[in-house]
Amino acid sequence: MTTISIEIPREVLTTTRMTAEELRLELALHLFQQGTLSFGKAREMAQMNIWAFQQLLGSRGLPIHYGSEEYKADLKTLKELGSK
Repeated sequence: MTTISIEIPREVLTTTRMTAEELRLELALHLFQQGTLSFGKAREMAQMNIWAFQQLLGSRGLPIHYGSEEYKADLKTLKELGSK
């Protein structure tokens, strides 16, 4: 995975009373909530495992956005994995 760095003025961290890690987590949650990032990509950005990210979403009252298309894709993946 390729990563990039962004510069955040220290005053932003001081004003928000957040660490850089907390700010990254909040950005991942925001982008997921807006539909810009998928669950998997937001989870990766937050550097959390699946279960921890799901719990975090639940604790914030954020829906997972798991619709019929995602369900169909998961079924297809499971079938492909079962045939190997």
